[in-house]
Amino acid sequence: MEVVIIGAGIGGLTLGLMLHRTGIPCRIYESAQELKAVGVGISVLPHASRELVGLGLEEALTNVAVTTREFCFFNRYGQFIYREPAGRYAGYDYPQFSIHRGDLQMVLLEAFIARAGADRVITGRRCTGVDADAGVAHFVDSASGKALESQQGSVVVSCEGIHSTVRKQLYPNEGPPKYSGINMWRGVTRWQPIMTGASMLRIGWHHPAKVLLYPIRNNIDAEGRQLVNWVIDIETPEYQKNDWNRPGKLEDFMPVIADWHFDWLDVPAFIRSADAIFEYPMVDQDPLERWSYGRLTLLGDAAHPMYPRGANGAAQAILDARALSDALKNVADPVAALKFYEEQRLPATREVVLANRRAPPDKILQEVYKRTGDKPFANIDDVISPQELAALSESYKRIAGYDKEKLKAP
Repeated sequence: MEVVIIGAGIGGLTLGLMLHRTGIPCRIYESAQELKAVGVGISVLPHASRELVGLGLEEALTNVAVTTREFCFFNRYGQFIYREPAGRYAGYDYPQFSIHRGDLQMVLLEAFIARAGADRVITGRRCTGVDADAGVAHFVDSASGKALESQQGSVVVSCEGIHSTVRKQLYPNEGPPKYSGINMWRGVTRWQPIMTGASMLRIGWHHPAKVLLYPIRNNIDAEGRQLVNWVIDIETPEYQKNDWNRPGKLEDFMPVIADWHFDWLDVPAFIRSADAIFEYPMVDQDPLERWSYGRLTLLGDAAHPMYPRGANGAAQAILDARALSDALKNVADPVAALKFYEEQRLPATREVVLANRRAPPDKILQEVYKRTGDKPFANIDDVISPQELAALSESYKRIAGYDKEKLKAP
């Protein structure tokens, strides 16, 4: 058996490492000419870090990431709402990491090359389609468009992300990603540690704005500053085509947060200090009825693109990789193995996609917003009880698959 993996992102590289661990050879084909550390911050929740720790990557991740200590919630007036510990600080057996996406990708890439060999990652190959029955993937040179030799595997796995060519082949009439009505501006800022220096902060609601920020690199200079990832969500009727690389403009969103000056953070000053700003609409797709056709299947955002809420996009791709590698190891027939993987993961990811629409982890902020009418409060306990706040948080963890009881199971 040999597996053809299309895409050397988080999902594709994790799958490669998982397959190598089980003794199944694979090759990873990537459209980029060169793999570089690009992107902004992501969070690796305990259910995903369990899998990466199991691959022997804890030390490498700890060296480049921030080990998250806590989640903190505030309204747009800077008033404290709720705090809860994260990862091992919350009693999990595994840490939670806040990390630059590029750093995570490079950790995975370096580990895969060290274990499987550099010849197992082939760059500059753009997939144009797959013969699902034969398990043959077709490629062209990414730079010239010249047709290249097709590659056959026992199975082919699309890990191409939300713009997957293979998904479009399977579902040509699906249409573009569905817009949530919320536009996002993202960036990274070099800043002195905020709160504990390992806190993930959620501030406000989409009316008029919600801000998420957390550190992703420690001690980046002689002043002891961190690289802090941030996202601003604002309800916006119209948007441009989703492209992570489109530059954002301060004037498009800064007026909304211009008076967010708190004792613990001057938000406008923090945002103005960003290295760069990117704009992206919050989009997803409706869950599919199936991912696997013959010797072909989908993984990660190619299978289940979801709103970037709750730090679950990368996490679910990592869980997909574990489930698929287990299926290919334990089910002799590759076609049957892909269906078994689909049966395990499709219902679970469907729930996360839908939960991110209706009840994301920041539903705490939405509930406080509704109960206060977006006004300051005198005492948060008069608005919502600690028990209600904890219940809202635990509900999302159960849906997303990282409540403590589930993670303690084998």
